[in-house]
Amino acid sequence: MTMDKPILFSGPMVRAILDGRKTQTRRIITPSNTYFNGSPWQKWAKIQLWDWVKAWVDKGPSPAGNPGPYLHLPWKSGDDQWEGSSHRIYPKLQIGDRLWVRETWGINDYRYGGKNPIPKVRPADLDKDHVVYAATETDDEICAEMPMRPSIHMPRWASRITLEVTGVKVERLQDISRGDVIGEGCPFANIARGPDPKDWFKSIWIGINGPGSWVANPWVVAISFSVVPHTTHSTRRA
Repeated sequence: MTMDKPILFSGPMVRAILDGRKTQTRRIITPSNTYFNGSPWQKWAKIQLWDWVKAWVDKGPSPAGNPGPYLHLPWKSGDDQWEGSSHRIYPKLQIGDRLWVRETWGINDYRYGGKNPIPKVRPADLDKDHVVYAATETDDEICAEMPMRPSIHMPRWASRITLEVTGVKVERLQDISRGDVIGEGCPFANIARGPDPKDWFKSIWIGINGPGSWVANPWVVAISFSVVPHTTHSTRRA
C-alpha cells in the first residue's frame, strides 16, 4: 500500500526541483520516519540505548519479507533482556510512495490575509491562482504586502509539487557520492574547475541542521524521486 505524505523543502531546494536539478533528499533517521522491526517505535524501544556506531546496512529483504534496505541496530545498554540482540530499522517510505511538497506560501485573497484561519479544504470560490509561493514569486511588492505562511502550515490543496519515490537507501551522511551530490541539486556540478560539489552539500547540510551536524555523520534515509507531471491539487484534508 503506497503512502501520500508531506515533505518540507526550503525555497532554494524548491527552485532546484522545479529546474530539474534536484532529484534526491536526505533525512536523518528518526522514529518518526522509520519502523522498528517492521512496526511503529514503542516507548520501550525508544528508551533503550542503541549502538548506532556498530549499526550496518542490509539490502534485504528481511526473513519476514519486508523490503530492504534496512539498518541492523545492535543493543548497547538498557534492559538485560535485549543483550546481544540486533533489530531492523526500516524506512517508512518505499518506492512508489508519493510526497507532496510543503513550502513557504501565502494567499492573495483578503478573506485569508493576516491571522485568519487557513482553510484545510480549498473553498470552491478560491482560485488556485490566489496562492503565492515565496520560492518563485518575482513581484517584491506582493511578497512585502502579503503575510507569508511557514511551510509547515501548508495544506495539501495548496501544494503545487508532488513527487514519486523512485529509490530508497540507508547510509552514513558522509558516504554521499559525487553523483548523489549532483542529485541533491548542486548548482555547479558541471563546472570543470570550481568548488567541490561535496563541500557545497556539506555547507547546505550544516546550514539546515546546525554546527556539528556534518561531523556527527548520522545515519540517513536517502530518497530519490521524480516530479509527478500534471499534478492535481486534491482538496483532501492535510
